[in-house]
Amino acid sequence: MDLDRIRETSAELKRRTGAVVMGQTRAIDLMLTALFAQGHVLLEGVPGTAKTLLARTFSRLLALDFARIQFTPDLMPGDILGTNIFSFESNAFVLTKGPIFTEILLADEINRTPPKTQAALLEAMQERSVTLDGKFHDLGPGFMVVATQNPIEQEGTYPLPEAQLDRFMFMVNVEYPDADEELAIIQRTTTVRSEDVAAVLTGEEIIRLQDLVLRVPVSDHVVKYALEFTRRTRVQTPEAPDFVKEWLAWGAGPRASQYLVLGGKARAVLAGRTFVSGDDIRAVAKPVLRHRIICNFSAEAEGITPDVVIDKLIETIPAAGNEIASDGRLSQVLGSEGPQ
Repeated sequence: MDLDRIRETSAELKRRTGAVVMGQTRAIDLMLTALFAQGHVLLEGVPGTAKTLLARTFSRLLALDFARIQFTPDLMPGDILGTNIFSFESNAFVLTKGPIFTEILLADEINRTPPKTQAALLEAMQERSVTLDGKFHDLGPGFMVVATQNPIEQEGTYPLPEAQLDRFMFMVNVEYPDADEELAIIQRTTTVRSEDVAAVLTGEEIIRLQDLVLRVPVSDHVVKYALEFTRRTRVQTPEAPDFVKEWLAWGAGPRASQYLVLGGKARAVLAGRTFVSGDDIRAVAKPVLRHRIICNFSAEAEGITPDVVIDKLIETIPAAGNEIASDGRLSQVLGSEGPQ
């Protein structure tokens, strides 16, 4: 599969998803980027902004198994992972698998369940495996969690702890659609319609593209550029600028740097390039960093949000340049063993 084919496939995925989920172009783009970078996504938005529809449509276009968990205060870890039940036929305990044994898992309203149940996802998100009663169960490299949460609800919610948030590659703000998009949504959803959700990519093709993303080369100065974003958010480090020390209580950990580079690689491949530029790093900076930096009370009182801090970092960190592009064949950059 050459770069032209990858670029065309990416455009087709976005087109078909956008035909069903209108007004969320940015969210669709970031979900594709996270998928090929083997990351998980947290969608944050008010009710009615098509977060659940986006995840379901996404899985159908990719010909992947899909499962949904509606998180509630009484949900237990066993409801997610599964339970060993004694079988009289085999005279042994048999695992009844929970919904986590899938490829794309929609964790709907993840902040409506207590931390004990939220933690049931930690091993799966980090290791892509589940351990039940001492037995290891592999979930496969294509396993992806798409979680949703409502930012305006407070009663009956349990904010995700930082360790759980850090497992998500991106936090995507799902915004209200603009007036034209909302008009189109009303017209489309209040009449008879057919949805174009035929699969575009198979699971095997996705795994090959994920492997391809990992093997895309990145120059040292682009990696150092990504590292600058992370290190400058840490209040205790000498690299932190004055506005960071004034506004932040805590900065991002090493996963932020890893995801900035991986996100840049995936974005480059989806755009049909075999090089990563500073523009790719800047494009994923907000979704990678916004849930990993914590504003202090003073910043919140002034209306300073993580996005404001990230914008200021983008302005103050010297931009990394572009690398020289190849002529469009992956094998020239990745070697003859690359996906064809």
